[in-house]
This record gives sequence, C-alpha cells and structure tokens, in this order.
Amino acid sequence: MVYQLYYWPTIQGRGEFVRLVLEEAGARYRDVARETGRGAGVAALMRFLNGRNTERPPFAPPFLKAGRLIIGQTANILQYLGARHGLAPKDEGGRLWTHELQLTMADFLGEIHDTHHPVAAGLYYEDQKKEARRRAADFLKNRAPKFLGYFEQLLTRSARAEHHLVGARLTYADLSMFQIMTGLNYAFPRAMAKAARKYRRLFALRGRVQERPRLAAYLASPRRIPFNDEGIFRHYAELDAD
Repeated sequence: MVYQLYYWPTIQGRGEFVRLVLEEAGARYRDVARETGRGAGVAALMRFLNGRNTERPPFAPPFLKAGRLIIGQTANILQYLGARHGLAPKDEGGRLWTHELQLTMADFLGEIHDTHHPVAAGLYYEDQKKEARRRAADFLKNRAPKFLGYFEQLLTRSARAEHHLVGARLTYADLSMFQIMTGLNYAFPRAMAKAARKYRRLFALRGRVQERPRLAAYLASPRRIPFNDEGIFRHYAELDAD
C-alpha cells in the first residue's frame, strides 16, 4: 500500500519519527500536507482533524492513513509500522518493551520542548525567555542526564559492537533515539559536545543509524526538513551551556 502521512509541512516535529521509519523500511508514502493540489496540503490534514473524513478523528498530527486505518499518536504509529516492516521484535514481550522505550522518549521530547516554552505553548519564546533560561538550565543539569543516562545504560548491557536498544537488530526505537540525539546536538551543541564522552554509546548509535544506506539517502535529500525555530528542537544560544 501507499501510506499517507499527515503532519505540518514546515517542521520535523513528531512527524519526523514516522518519516524515519517509513524511509528505513523503504515504504511508499505520501507526505500529504507537503503536497499541492486537490486532496493535499494542510487543508487535507484539517479535514481529518475536524472529523470530516473519519468517525474516529485523531487529536492532533501526526497521523497515518494505512488502507482504511487512521492511526494517531507517534508511538502508536511506530508500533504499527514496526511490526509490519521488521523494525520491532516478533515476540510480544519484545514488542511491548520497544513500545515502552518509545513512550519514555515521548516523555523526554515533552521536556525538551518545554526548555523553550516552559510557560505556555501558545506564547512566543520571547514572552518567556526568563523562564526558559531557568528551565533549560535545570534540563541540562538534571533532566537530560536522567534520560540519556537511562538509554546509555541500556546500551552498556551488551559488548556487541553493533548493539542496539532492543537486542542486536535495528528497531524503530533506535531510529527515534537517532532523531533525539541529532535534535539535541542542534539545540544544545555546547552541552552535547561536553556530554559526548559520557554518552559515547548513544553517540555511536547515532552514527551507525545515520550511515544506513536508506537513511543516509533520506538525510541528504529535500525530503528531510531542516531544523528550524518552529519545531521541538530549537537552538537559542542563551539556553545552551557555557
């Protein structure tokens, strides 16, 4: 089938986690809101959100149309795609564990977002810069090490050179961790440069993922939206570590 991905057309955001899985799987898909013409663009996305195209409207993008299925929530979409495209374990325990890791990453993403919007998502960053500085400082000192340390510990449990978060094979959790590490490097380059030795297995995982042929081709293509100041990962020099 040809999947239809619905997400905002100008940012990576949470939709990028879905794109990475689709690209690694070599799946055929449409990035609907980035297209033009009839049945495309943001208007097509909004028709689903308004409940015009389905009796089960998703709460927010990203959502995926797979045949007659409409699947919302990033972790839910990845769980579905992972099982269909060999990017998740075959056993139930392994699938649940991979999903659990993805949900933990979703918590992490929320905290990353709140470094630049700690008061309200509807306010401009300039309206909450003082609070953002305080929030980002705590994030870099306490919260980021808590999450990164946990995932680094998972990678230390095996001495295998090609070890991944779930066993020895690539899963969608590895692709998501790649995106988080890449995004953090963009948002907090000074802090992450200092953290490279402490989290060397996570940095190594990021390197292995970005060198995979399909991912490398995607990352070098126009399909990969550049990081910008509208997404989850934003670089504000005043929020980075000294």
